[in-house]
Amino acid sequence: MTHRESKVLRVASLARVEGEGSLYLCLHGGEVAEARLKIYEPPRFFEAFLRGRSYTEPPDLTSRVCGICPVAYQMSACRAIEDACGIVVDGQLAALRRLLYCGEWIESQTLHIYMLHAPDFLGADSIIDLARTHRTQVEQGLRLKQTGNALMELLGGRAIHPVNVRLGGFHRVPAGSELRPLAERLKRARDDAEATVRWVSGFDFPDARTDAELLALAEPGSYAIDSGTPTAMAAPSTAGLPVDRERALLTRTFPLPAFSDHVVETQVPHSTALHSTLDGNRHLTGTLARYAISGRWLPPDVLETAREAGLGDAREGTVCRNPFRSIIVRAIEVLYAVGEALRLIAAYEPPPHPYLDVPARAGTGHGATEAPRGLLYHRYALDADGTVTEANLVPPTSQNQAAIEQDLRRAVQQRLDSGPHPTDDELTALCERVIRNHDPCISCSTHFLDLTVARNGTRRAHQPR
Repeated sequence: MTHRESKVLRVASLARVEGEGSLYLCLHGGEVAEARLKIYEPPRFFEAFLRGRSYTEPPDLTSRVCGICPVAYQMSACRAIEDACGIVVDGQLAALRRLLYCGEWIESQTLHIYMLHAPDFLGADSIIDLARTHRTQVEQGLRLKQTGNALMELLGGRAIHPVNVRLGGFHRVPAGSELRPLAERLKRARDDAEATVRWVSGFDFPDARTDAELLALAEPGSYAIDSGTPTAMAAPSTAGLPVDRERALLTRTFPLPAFSDHVVETQVPHSTALHSTLDGNRHLTGTLARYAISGRWLPPDVLETAREAGLGDAREGTVCRNPFRSIIVRAIEVLYAVGEALRLIAAYEPPPHPYLDVPARAGTGHGATEAPRGLLYHRYALDADGTVTEANLVPPTSQNQAAIEQDLRRAVQQRLDSGPHPTDDELTALCERVIRNHDPCISCSTHFLDLTVARNGTRRAHQPR
């Protein structure tokens, strides 16, 4: 590309992401002029049609937002409505909810590692191609995902859009004898999870570093999944500190009811999803953020596995900011979720009743949990008879879009500066890799990629591999 040449890449439909999104990339004179992650799925208006519904309905309705992480929506909705009604679910009912959430983490993170992300590192187009060259690893990934599905089926009634969750707990709780076979299966899954960490830690990782602020829930003493306080970690560059000094002094917390004061959503012209900022800055939620903020509270054996995998020692404040290495952190989270599920099953005693009564009252409630892709926040206002008068849902992907776009600009610019000019195929593949690092959950479908290239005012259709 000469200093006068311009190029526009339009990726009409991103491959190996969950949903319908596209990419617009404009290059001019060897510089990245613009990078936009365009989410073009029609708005689904969940917040609008929740208004006027009974307060008992959002857990079931919002679970339909996503077929990959329905439990996250159910749990965030339950916590927000229970908060509005002044009810706290604890004890074995809370433990069962966490166990259900572990099932979702296992199946969802495993899906991303094996089916969406690993092919990028091994030169494969899909998991089908990957199975031809790495059959053993693909089979262990399928076993892991099936184990997560089994947990969701037992506790949730089915693996996709569970039907057993309700305000205050569950419609039905399992007997201890029903959980014991799952414990045996989880013990075998732990071997597969450890093998997954070893496998992905051997991939070749490009040098990269996100400078976004990090946001996750924190529950001191535990790795936050289903509850916690919003905690933000500033980037060292914005805090005026060396990059090797990311420790607790860079973190700040705020109460969950103040979430919308700190995380502010705005509409952008190129996306049907809202963009958001954290105290005016780009921010990133999800795997890297959770590990940075809560990694020190992982069990010692998981921390040692993470250290051996090249993630450093989270107890000493080591932070992974390379989005390409997020696949290792996801594997660590699968290993943790398997162990946590075993711990919860070992301590389980059936509660005397499957749910607590949640009587309606007027009020506003806030709830947040850690979906596999990041912090998911719900807010509901109820009137005295329990009718929903206001609903607000802030999903992880909309929070991450600005950070993903910045990563795209940086990665493409680095590629342009580092050697021979890349072809359209090479640029497209790089951009898709950068996006998949963050596992955007646009919805639940996968599409092939179509690309339109404009060179010096001339457009042509282009289909990459």
